[in-house]
Parts: sequence; structure tokens; C-alpha cells
Amino acid sequence: MTTTQPLESSTEATARDGNVDSTAPAASAGGRRRSWIPGPILPQRFRPTNRPKLWLEIALIALGYYLYTLTRLAAPSHETAAQQRGHDILHLEHYLGLNFERTFNHWVYSVRWLAFSMNVYYATLHFIVPIVVLVWVYFKFPDRYRAVRTVMIAMTLIALFGFYFYSLAPPRMLHGGDFIDTFKLLNPWGQTAATSDGVAGLGSSTNEYAAMPSLHIGWSTWCALVIAHLAQRRWVKALGIAYPFCTFAVIIGTANHYVLDAVFGLVTLALGFLVQRILQGRQVFAPPKPAGDAPLPRQPERLTASDLDDGASAELVRPSIHLRT
Repeated sequence: MTTTQPLESSTEATARDGNVDSTAPAASAGGRRRSWIPGPILPQRFRPTNRPKLWLEIALIALGYYLYTLTRLAAPSHETAAQQRGHDILHLEHYLGLNFERTFNHWVYSVRWLAFSMNVYYATLHFIVPIVVLVWVYFKFPDRYRAVRTVMIAMTLIALFGFYFYSLAPPRMLHGGDFIDTFKLLNPWGQTAATSDGVAGLGSSTNEYAAMPSLHIGWSTWCALVIAHLAQRRWVKALGIAYPFCTFAVIIGTANHYVLDAVFGLVTLALGFLVQRILQGRQVFAPPKPAGDAPLPRQPERLTASDLDDGASAELVRPSIHLRT
């Protein structure tokens, strides 16, 4: 006996196996879901997913830090405007109920070892931890590295606009703000004056009024997201997630940033993710789709005898499988 059984289309088979959500929005041509985010705007050849050459990455990071420093130093550090904006920020935070910087700063200074430790934390981990995370992703997750690195670079470049166009006196330098400058009184390097980077004696070569947005928060939250998504061990994930919370306590306790600096640091990070998505058209932490992983063409629907006109060719009928018993 011979029976004829129509082949299932790939869409039907997938739905039957439970791999497609019937409530999901319709997919666009090519099997990809529509997104409100435009992109990618870069051609395919400029969106590789392999590990870049190490010397190129070192050169790129060095160039990025040079531009960061150059722009930061070139920012107009007009003290009068920076001081006025500092008081404006405090007034706005008072209106929003967020002005707890002064209380926390005084409490931290009352615990000398804690204030000293926060000074060291602020001046060192801000640079060390992001570099360690970048190196880790470079060697451990090479297919994710370019996307992760793009977010950080985009975030930093966006922050430079804030440094340049919105000079802001940090709380510890705000005249009449009644904040305690823990760096000046408890400098970890044993000197009597320190810049906002925690390094004494560089006041003439650094912009003291680059407080908005807080890259301490932007970079530390970036590190936390990378570690939380890619790390395997739970205790490593926990440390990564705790890092930006500790950093927030440090920047407020040392009177180097306002609460709103931290808020806009997070906004800057979100914009960094948006820029990466527009440029590369992929999620940061998702493994890239294999180049040859194209959706199967949809099979034609089976036609019944009643659907065929008189004299229509039997070849219009969908391909079938013959089972012999």
C-alpha cells in the first residue's frame, strides 16, 4: 500500500515543536524580528565578530585615553559658572529629595580608615577594573569583545561633551557647600593637596570641574553588566554587581560627585548601548549569529483537488513522501 503525506514547512515544524511563540510579533523578511532601533549602519565588512589584533586594541585604547584627557583638559573650567551650577544641582536635588551627599560625606570622614580607604578606591579602581574586564573579555569571549568595547568607547566620548559644555564644581570644591574634602585632608599619597583624580600636585594640568556625568558610575556599571552576563561563577557575578554600588558610596562619601552626576552617568551608559546597537545591529552580550545560518525558504502550501482548475498540471501539487508497506 502506498500513501501520500505532505511535507511540513519549516515554519509549521518549528511551531509544532514549540520553538516559536505564537503570540510574538510578526517577523520581517529573513526571519528577524522588527526593532524600533535603526541599524546596523556599518557595512558587514566593518562588523566582524572575531578577536581583533592585540596591538591594534592597545593603540585604540591609548588613543581613546589621550583624546579623553585632551578634551577633559581643554574643557572650559570657568570657576564662577562651575560654582553656580554646583549650587543649582544641590537646589534641584533638595527639591527631588536626593540631597544626602553632605550628611553621608561627614559621616564617612568621621570614620578615618573608611575615608582613607575610599580615597584609595576612588583614585585607583576607576582605571584598573575596566582594563581588567576588557582584557578578560578579549581573551575569554572574543566574539563579544568588539560589541562590549564599542559600548565603553561610545559612552566615554559622549561623556566628553558633558565635561566640555557643562563645567561643574564637585561638592568638595563647592564654596559654601559645607562638604569635607577627604582627598585634601586624608590624601593616600601623603600630600596636602589632591586633584579630582586623587593625585596631588596636578591641579594646573587637570580639569577640576569635570564632574558631570560621573564616568566612575558609567564605567563601573558597564563592568557590572559585562561580568553579570558573561561570568560563570556566582561569586564573581556577585562581586561584579556590587562594584557600582560600592563606587556610588565612594563618590558620594569623598564628595567628588553629586547624586545627579551618577544618574547622568547611567544615562550616558544607556546611550553607549544605543550607539553600539545602531552601529553594529546586534545585542552586546548575545553570541553573534553564524554567517551561514540563514532561514530555510518557506515551502509552498499543498493544493487540494478542489483548488485546481480543470486541466491544471498535477505538478502544482506540493512534493510528497511515498511510504510503502
